[in-house]
Amino acid sequence: MRLLHPGGPVVHLAYCTNVHPAEDLPGIHAQLSGSCARVRALLGVPLLGVGLWLPAGAARALLADRRELVRLRAALDDNGLEVVTLNGFPYGGFQREVVKHRVYSPDWSSPARLSYTLDLAAILAALLPDDVAEGSISTLPLAWRTRGAPTALLGSLVEGLREVGERTGKTIRVGFEPEPGCVIETTAQAAKLLPRDDLLGVCLDACHLAVGFEGLDFGDLPIVKLQASCALETPPGAQRALERFHEARFLHQTRCASGYADDLDEALARLPYGERWRTHFHMPLHADPPPPLTTTAGYLGELLRAVLAAPLTRHIEVETYTWTVLPDQDVLGGIAAELTWMRHELAALGLKEL
Repeated sequence: MRLLHPGGPVVHLAYCTNVHPAEDLPGIHAQLSGSCARVRALLGVPLLGVGLWLPAGAARALLADRRELVRLRAALDDNGLEVVTLNGFPYGGFQREVVKHRVYSPDWSSPARLSYTLDLAAILAALLPDDVAEGSISTLPLAWRTRGAPTALLGSLVEGLREVGERTGKTIRVGFEPEPGCVIETTAQAAKLLPRDDLLGVCLDACHLAVGFEGLDFGDLPIVKLQASCALETPPGAQRALERFHEARFLHQTRCASGYADDLDEALARLPYGERWRTHFHMPLHADPPPPLTTTAGYLGELLRAVLAAPLTRHIEVETYTWTVLPDQDVLGGIAAELTWMRHELAALGLKEL
């Protein structure tokens, strides 16, 4: 969906397709004509933005045969969908039975991560609507913290992005996504570690920032993309209510004022119950969990106001990839409800749908 910012620029709103399990091109086509088309119908909009997730194998297949890329662009058009952003964080297998730390592999110490990201840049340049000049790709925050700070390949990334721009006339920017437990956990670390270049910046995931209790002053750090997401928040003394959210697929880093844990079971075993916790469990934007638990929807609202004041980015992607591990959920209806919530939030900030 496209919205006109009071200051003049067009802001793009999408939802991320990494919530849907699809590892190959037939699966992605089925996703577009099935789940994505159904969400658009539920919303009753003529055009729906999707933040496409293309696993590495599917990306290679698209570039190996130009006809496949043409078919994908046609499938987007046929289903009333458009793509201005790609999620390049998971390399593959994001909805497998167990993901956990696998999501960070390969990291930015590996040429495979560079190749994958540049493949996505070439694909995105071909998928961008004709009247859109700039696309964005989100990527992992270099590596998990035990892997050092692999930055050697970032110069090659910039060179590759510039080559894509010169060849296609489209600007593709990459946003590194700060996440608890990673080399880049905060925006301050991003500012310190990332080369200063107009093609690189950060992807602000509201859930991740809320878990880290991060403020809203980003200085002059380039914001490539904002991911609209909510963390799970637990008031002091209510931690036993979190037990139902411990699950085997995704990593659920947890933070409180006096400590941190890298997953929810670890948090329940050793963090103090007398403090407020925030947990990296992407929750629906529009609805609270059963009390006494809540979410960081208020933080998301503050982040939207801070980032869209200028605006600092034109790409917003709803990313609640955990629908598949939440009990008794209507996934597609929930995604449509989240996008409706976002449309109301953006309208309250003065953005008008086009």
